[in-house]
Amino acid sequence: MEGLFGLLHGFDVVFTWQNLLFALIGCLTGMLVGVLPGVGQSAGMALLIPITYHLDPAGAIIMLASIFYGAAYGGTITSVLMNVPGESESIVTTFEGYPMARQGRAGAALSISAIGSFVGGTVATVMLAVLALPISRLALQLGPPEYATLMILGLTLAAGLLGSSIVKGLIMVVFGLMLSQIGTDPALGVTRLTFGNVNLLDGIPILAIIMGFYGLSDVLLSVFKPFETGNAAARITRLLPTASDMKRSIGAIARGTGIGMMLGVLPGMASAVSTFFSYAVERRVTRHPEEFGKGAIEGVAGPETANNAFANASFLPLMTLGIPGSAALSILFGALMIQGVTPGPLMFRDHPDVAWGLIASMVVGNGILLALSLPLIGMWVAILRLPGNLIGAIIVVVSLIGVYTVQNNPFDILALATFTLIGAGLKWLNYPLAPAILAFILGKPIESAIGQSLNIAQGDATVFVTRPISLVFTLAAVAVIGMSVLRLYREVREERESAITERHS
Repeated sequence: MEGLFGLLHGFDVVFTWQNLLFALIGCLTGMLVGVLPGVGQSAGMALLIPITYHLDPAGAIIMLASIFYGAAYGGTITSVLMNVPGESESIVTTFEGYPMARQGRAGAALSISAIGSFVGGTVATVMLAVLALPISRLALQLGPPEYATLMILGLTLAAGLLGSSIVKGLIMVVFGLMLSQIGTDPALGVTRLTFGNVNLLDGIPILAIIMGFYGLSDVLLSVFKPFETGNAAARITRLLPTASDMKRSIGAIARGTGIGMMLGVLPGMASAVSTFFSYAVERRVTRHPEEFGKGAIEGVAGPETANNAFANASFLPLMTLGIPGSAALSILFGALMIQGVTPGPLMFRDHPDVAWGLIASMVVGNGILLALSLPLIGMWVAILRLPGNLIGAIIVVVSLIGVYTVQNNPFDILALATFTLIGAGLKWLNYPLAPAILAFILGKPIESAIGQSLNIAQGDATVFVTRPISLVFTLAAVAVIGMSVLRLYREVREERESAITERHS
């Protein structure tokens, strides 16, 4: 009950015209930077930090936090309309959101994303207020072995994203892991696979891979197949989801909320993992497996809900333990320090207005996002009525600007061009790209966690099965691998049976 009383105090802090204005400015800014690939939460928050010097601590943090979760929804817009994910967590939205847009259902995709984001974010915020201390104690018990096995479980769940061929999917997982090894060894500090190129010391820029695989590769392939958008836009008849869409999305929204909250409270967990987890779960529990990859609305509702629930839940380790779980939260950490507020266990005692005001602003901010999103859907969908070649040109310009402005390094443009060619070739050969992206994102964190685990255990590999929580994650990963092997066996058997049938016919 103490948490709920604190939340009510937070609403007293938020409901002033100044703080409501700061929340509105933050949400609008977040949506805008979320739309632009490569800008994202971190850059948007960093750009506005100088403005916060002249604000009171509560107002400053409310505005920066609004940018954080506003950008989480903003990346959905280009993912659905243009198949261009602004951030890694928006990749999954393209799987079903873009096919829905091509069918004239962009309005439904964006609407269900807004509704799911509101529900996931609001529930996660209330749970943050109620369960802050108990969950922080649980997260504190997780060490490198638990994180390693959890991320390996996330990688094995890529089996749900492998597409029509499990063999091709496994090849892409290995490809993604190989790409993640390029750069500097996190333990020994030696370079790997850089071939003397100093631009690769920090590894391949993730945005170059994302934009090359999911944005520019489609533009390149449009040379052979016209880049279509206008026909889909012409068929749009409604901007809101139907009753059937809502019925199919309720379960996905509930599951996405749980997944996002569960992973969001773990410091250092990548937000993209929550969306991939959610999508993999939806593919396994759906009653309409034939629609996945072709515009299944639960494949949008679940990941988008998980993404926003993750964004709100990720404030828990920052506020209770003083541990920022991402680059954007590190910027918020710095902004709090500038305001004289030290994140951690004493924050709720020494600065209750800031702590509870921040939590309450998440509820208000999610409401503002929903209020802004639904009326603007018609404007976003109108983009689809632009000629296909113009959309392609916009994607090229936005991609080039987005990739270059992250580090102002011309090498990133070369990397973008390289992965555009690779992505186009893989799509042409029907290789799924999602497993490679997920493997690339998790590759180095898994390597670091395994190395730390073995150091703690003095080289004893049984550390992954002798600790209860890591044992649960390990058994779950083994179960997923077993199901994948069974699927491969069935796939091979069906191919043999069809070959025998053709031979006798």
